[in-house]
Amino acid sequence: MYAKLFSASVLGIDGFIVEVEVDISNGLPVFDIVGLPDSAVREARERVRAAIKNSENSFPLQRITTNLAPADVKKEGSGFDLAIAIGVLMASGQISVEQADKCLFIGELSLDGILRPLNGVLSMVMAAKELGFTEVMLPLDNAEEAALVDGIRVIPISSLKEAIQYFRKEWTPQEIPKKEFNDEPLLTVDFSDVQGQHHVKRAMEVAAAGGHNLLMIGPPGSGKTMLARRIPTILPSMSMQESLEVTKICSIAGLITHRGRLITERPFRSPHHTISQAGLIGGGSIPKPGEVSLAHRGVLFLDELPEFSKSALEVLRQPLEDQEVTLGRARAVLSFPADFMLICSMNPCPCGYFGYEEDRACTCTPKQVQRYRSKISGPLLDRMDIHIEVPRVDYKTLSSSISSESSKDIRNRVNQARSMQAERFRHTATLCNSSMNAQEIRKYCRLDKESRNLLKQSFDVLGLSARAHDRILKVARTIADLAGKEKIEMEHVAEAIQYRTLDRKFWE
Repeated sequence: MYAKLFSASVLGIDGFIVEVEVDISNGLPVFDIVGLPDSAVREARERVRAAIKNSENSFPLQRITTNLAPADVKKEGSGFDLAIAIGVLMASGQISVEQADKCLFIGELSLDGILRPLNGVLSMVMAAKELGFTEVMLPLDNAEEAALVDGIRVIPISSLKEAIQYFRKEWTPQEIPKKEFNDEPLLTVDFSDVQGQHHVKRAMEVAAAGGHNLLMIGPPGSGKTMLARRIPTILPSMSMQESLEVTKICSIAGLITHRGRLITERPFRSPHHTISQAGLIGGGSIPKPGEVSLAHRGVLFLDELPEFSKSALEVLRQPLEDQEVTLGRARAVLSFPADFMLICSMNPCPCGYFGYEEDRACTCTPKQVQRYRSKISGPLLDRMDIHIEVPRVDYKTLSSSISSESSKDIRNRVNQARSMQAERFRHTATLCNSSMNAQEIRKYCRLDKESRNLLKQSFDVLGLSARAHDRILKVARTIADLAGKEKIEMEHVAEAIQYRTLDRKFWE
């Protein structure tokens, strides 16, 4: 007897459909799984055998061959258990499945037949919908996550026994209600918590409005980390498409805490400085997303930037330019999205007080200072649109009872600037000013004569690169958007130039 049905797995961040073929023939009792399975898939033989027996059904004592197609793609994980078990029961004539070609089966079986939840279900169900599937049978704990995809009927089950009863029309599953998309994030921190540092908040507002990368430099205890953690609170609310992208990545990485809810908060990732290259951009024999992909549509914060290994920092250069990471392996070349804001903080020297002697005398030698800063390469520094100094806050400001501006007020201005950009780039793939290409810079960042002369003088004095020149224009365009101006004026260029002064002060 022969049976065919469909399951799914994840390759990169996208789901792909797998044909599960089961053939039962006469011969010595043996259970083979072919089609390039990994160890977890091969072990499904014992899980399926025990689950069928413990679900009060008979496991056929014949030759059973299961093929997972396409056979040239590596299959990993335990998500094929349910499909294999249903296939064995179909091929042995114990159950009948109508329209098996329109239903997806995913789930891991325990030995007693209970189904365990999986990671990456959202990607699998989205792939099934694109290929015309109308139903998906999966563990009850994954049901609300699968229900986020419209047009797919979700059949939630808690055990193999319930699946068998469903196909024998002895049991009816519960309906999973659709949840409304709510784009209003739940804020737990706010810029009103920060006293002083008004120029730093302004720089962060500009960065958020245009999606620009930002580098903060200052002595210990000046509030760099506190400020960075509040940047997601002033970023625009995520659209439905952005929310799906972020939820899909988090589902694959196993980071979803509420499986039935789309993630509406902008990601904020802050990896430790001991992270490896693979941990930062992704990797593995079958590549998995790294921190730059987990920060997609949000913020990647690198605290104490020079403490990261030089090799790890240099791999950031390509994702910052292309907004994606491409990893090649012997069996596949996979691309992961990596459209994020890079926010970094650092001290000016190992002790942290170089240039801030009014706080405490610097104890570092010139060689130590030079070695510390040399960890940040010129090409990486070039990719930081905004450099801002963060001095320590005095006691009078810190103890002030006057409340600071809230994140909501700042975000309203950011949303207005982003609305202007959305209108400007409505017929292109560009989302914000930081993503403008060379043609768009020439079209939307035209300067008058006075602004060009100011930029030329700064270019010669600061020794800026061509990339830094373009980034000044992009930042100036964002500052003009925040002011509601269609044309870039000299004051906008001047403010953008002052955000590059660290090139001269600390790296001359």
